[in-house]
Amino acid sequence: MEISLFEPRIPQNTGSIARTCAAFDITLNLIEPLGFKLEDKYLKRAGLDYWPLVKLNNYPNFKKFKESKKNKRIIAFSKKNGIYLNRFRFLKDDILLFGREDTGLPESVINGSNSLISIFMPNVELSNNDKKGVRSLNLSVACGIAIYEANKQINFQTGN
Repeated sequence: MEISLFEPRIPQNTGSIARTCAAFDITLNLIEPLGFKLEDKYLKRAGLDYWPLVKLNNYPNFKKFKESKKNKRIIAFSKKNGIYLNRFRFLKDDILLFGREDTGLPESVINGSNSLISIFMPNVELSNNDKKGVRSLNLSVACGIAIYEANKQINFQTGN
């Protein structure tokens, strides 16, 4: 499994996700442009001293990223219209793709993915304003939830 971040903007989120990837031995792919430099002190601080354990790849754009992953399933995450996370069956070579903190994934990227997943939130804000609630999860929290669920399923499938 791999985690891919499409044009992440907030270094602390990316650092936290990198730390989670290190803990689960998962590759982290960053798709440029980034909203920060890889030398950013906040990025480094959020990842603590685990950076040597992070398997990190950088891609100049989504096209190059997709070309390099052509034989793998790309699973896009969005707060809108996806299959709920717990109803999706993950495979060990899946790539979990998350969008920018401010805009999510563009439609063109979602359409270029194999599946679209959403994380169920009981207190979600409805677009028709019938219910006020939470608009979205923090990117690093969403990645952590997805990593845990996918890892749980994959380890169950393989008997580990």
